[in-house]
Amino acid sequence: PFSMTFLRRVLCLAGLSMAAQPPSIPEKICIVGSGNWGSTIAIMLGRNAAQHERCATRVDMWVHEELVDGRNLTDIINHDHENVKYLPGHAIPDNVVAVPDLRKAAEGATLLVFVLPHQFLPRLLPQLTGVVHPSCRGVSLIKGLDFDETARRPTLISRSIASSFGPGFRCGVLMGANIAGEVADGEPCEATLASRFGDPLDERTRRLFHTPTFGVRHVDDVAGAEACGALKNVVALGAGFVDGLGWGGNTKAAILRVGLGEMVRFCQLFFDGVEEATFFSELRNSGFDHDLLQRPESVSG
Repeated sequence: PFSMTFLRRVLCLAGLSMAAQPPSIPEKICIVGSGNWGSTIAIMLGRNAAQHERCATRVDMWVHEELVDGRNLTDIINHDHENVKYLPGHAIPDNVVAVPDLRKAAEGATLLVFVLPHQFLPRLLPQLTGVVHPSCRGVSLIKGLDFDETARRPTLISRSIASSFGPGFRCGVLMGANIAGEVADGEPCEATLASRFGDPLDERTRRLFHTPTFGVRHVDDVAGAEACGALKNVVALGAGFVDGLGWGGNTKAAILRVGLGEMVRFCQLFFDGVEEATFFSELRNSGFDHDLLQRPESVSG
């Protein structure tokens, strides 16, 4: 039988994308990671998958097995529907299934959601080869940048993920200035999905993450959004230093202004195709639910 890598190469040579998911194939989601942020995303994806007509109800979540009070963490999640170690106090939907075997969790997946520390990727990515659906695509929630020692320049984690699957695999990113616990508590927040999956997959993917309290908009600029997701934390540290030194709002405003300008220059210097509009685009007409400011209920119910 032909391998998935072979099929990807054939379609790539033919000018076709493996991400062009056939209409008859239901969306099958696999979340790679189950920590604080991974469990929060699982709540939203689980609820949305159960309501999405084009999506399989079951959402698999790969969990690095460990013992918590003498019980396997996967057993706790699957029976108590709560990640008591990394997201205590928040119910995980019944249709989210914790799986300790990565290959089993990802078998036949059409959407891989990567939400784990980036240092684990080199060990985990080879295990995914040949088990996902040929039309599979990815979304990375990992903040940070890789570094190419040979080229001596920063590289995007999403590109490292895509290259591990071979030609035809596309990986977008979901970025935002969010703290997992506040998202799980249902506090109003927003994020940006950057992807080039094409129609209708870009919008379908956005809807899988979007909730009344977690507004998700879409842009095409994957490099710009991903680099900003990492670099904003450097600027945030600068703003924190201002507070620590006891300086005022003027200094903090200067840090933010200069920091944003340096982010733009950094992104355009090291990454091709970065769009300046990515840094200044607004939320209007983006699908963001402005009614969320009415203080809705927690996403965990």
